[in-house]
Amino acid sequence: MDEPLRLVAESAPEEAQIVAEPISFEAFFDAEARTLFRRLCAVTGNSAEAEEIMQDAFLALWERWDRIDSIQDPTAYLYRTAMNAFRKRSRRAALAVRRAMSFAPDLAPFAEIDEQQDVVAALADLSPRQRAALVLTDVLDYSSEEAGRALGVSAGTVRGLASRARQNLRRRVGEHT
Repeated sequence: MDEPLRLVAESAPEEAQIVAEPISFEAFFDAEARTLFRRLCAVTGNSAEAEEIMQDAFLALWERWDRIDSIQDPTAYLYRTAMNAFRKRSRRAALAVRRAMSFAPDLAPFAEIDEQQDVVAALADLSPRQRAALVLTDVLDYSSEEAGRALGVSAGTVRGLASRARQNLRRRVGEHT
């Protein structure tokens, strides 16, 4: 009872001389997979994501298994690889969210609709001939001659109608701004 309590077992000098036989990847997987999975579930909060990260980590370790003897602590390497995979996935998800948000509609989507309604209301105030001349020449890019043939009037009449329509629109839109 006079001996102090030992928290860590000390190895005998002859045991230190014995070189451990390399562990197989399958044995390492069997020993570590369940614990890594549970811990990744706690980190990610999602068992499917935890399983994917675990698979990625074990795959990375398996690809380097022939050099595993140079790694001092394969378990620590496995966990570090798993956490790196988790951080990489998190960064990618955050980037995807930022990209999706940049394509999000304007925060004031009704401003454009209001402007369109003002233009539609202003067009409604025009005479049918002025509205037709304006739409054909300015919206559909018809020449005065083409618009005249479509309306059954001369090109000069189309130019006059479109000019008066633009003047009326400027006046009407100027009243609302």
